[in-house]
Amino acid sequence: MSSFTIALMLALCLALSACATGIGFREAARSDGPGAASAPTTELITETLIETERAAQASVTRQDLSPLFVSPPPPYTIGRGDILSIVVWDHPELAAGGMTMATSAADSGVVQPNATPPGFAVDHQGRIQFPLIGLLSIDGKTEEEARALLTGKLARYIANPNVTLRVQAYRSRRVYVDGEVRTPGLQAIDDIPMTLVEALNRAGGMQPGADQSRIVIERGDERYHVNLRELVQKGVNPGTILLAHGDVVRVHSRDESKVFVSGEVISPKALTMHNGRLTLNEALGETGGISPLSGDARQVYVVRKAPDRTRVFRLDARDSGALAMAETFELRPKDVVYVAASPLANWNRHLSLLFPGALTNAVGVTNRP
Repeated sequence: MSSFTIALMLALCLALSACATGIGFREAARSDGPGAASAPTTELITETLIETERAAQASVTRQDLSPLFVSPPPPYTIGRGDILSIVVWDHPELAAGGMTMATSAADSGVVQPNATPPGFAVDHQGRIQFPLIGLLSIDGKTEEEARALLTGKLARYIANPNVTLRVQAYRSRRVYVDGEVRTPGLQAIDDIPMTLVEALNRAGGMQPGADQSRIVIERGDERYHVNLRELVQKGVNPGTILLAHGDVVRVHSRDESKVFVSGEVISPKALTMHNGRLTLNEALGETGGISPLSGDARQVYVVRKAPDRTRVFRLDARDSGALAMAETFELRPKDVVYVAASPLANWNRHLSLLFPGALTNAVGVTNRP
C-alpha cells in the first residue's frame, strides 16, 4: 500500500468522522432543517438547573396527606355483618340464640370451614335480635355503647342485668393490600387500629423488591401517594396513617422505576432505583463509569420524557465540581443516561467500517524499517 493511498484514506475518514460525532444532540438543536422544530434543546446541568428541577419536582409530588392522619384513632364501632358475643350473667337462657352453637362447637372440637361464627349477627340494617327485646339497632356504636343500650332495654324485664358484650368476629370493615407484599389479600379491621404499618405487617411485610417510595392508598376517588422514606426523613411516623373501610393499598415494585444507562460506559445496563432515588453519579458508578478508551466526558446526556416534551440534559464531566453536580442531580423513572463517544473513537470506528483492517495495515506500514 503506497503512502499516497494511506494519506487519502486518512483524509477521507477524517472528513467523514467530522460529520458524525455520536448521538448529536447539540447538532440537532442548531439544525435549520425540517426537523429542527422537533429536536430537543440540550440543557447544561448546573447548580441553578438542579435547584430548579428539585423545586419543580417537590411542587408536583406534594400532596395533602392530612386525611390519612387521624390521632388518636377512634374506637372500633360495630357494623353490619359483625358477630357479637353477648352474655347476660345468671341468665344463660338468653344466650340460646347465639351462644349455644359456640358451646357445642367448642365441646365437639369440630369447626366447619365455611360455617358462620357463632353469636348474634348484625343484619344488613345494623340490627340484632335478642330475646325479650327483639330487634335492637346497634350499627355505628362502640362495644360500650351497645352494652349500655342492651342493659337499659333488659332492665325492663330483669333486675340489675349484668351484660358482657364484645365483637366475636370482625366482618363489617376491611382493607385490601396488593402488590409487593408476601401475602396480598383482604385484611379485616378489628379493635386494633388499622394503620398502614399494621396492614403491611399483617400482609407478611414487603418483598425485597418493593419500592417504599411508591405506596398508593386508594380511597374512593382519591389516590394518595405515600413515600415512606421521605416521611421518615421528615420525622413523620408512618404508623399514624390510619386506613379506612374499603381502602386499597398497593405497594409498587422497584422494577417499575428503572433507569437505562447506555453508550460509552463499562457495562451498559438497566438500573433499579433505590426506593425512588438514584443520582446521575450513582448510575454512572454502578455501570463502571465512563469508558476511558472511548467515552467523551464532555457529553454525558440524560434524556427524559416529560408529559409535554422530551428534555435532554448534558453534563460536562471535565468541569470542576462536575462530580458534585452529578451526585445532586436526581434521576427519575424511565430516564436514559447516554455517554457519547469521543471524536477519536468515532474516527476509529468509521475507518474500521469503511476499510476493515486499514488502520492496522497503515500502522504496520509506517512502522516498517
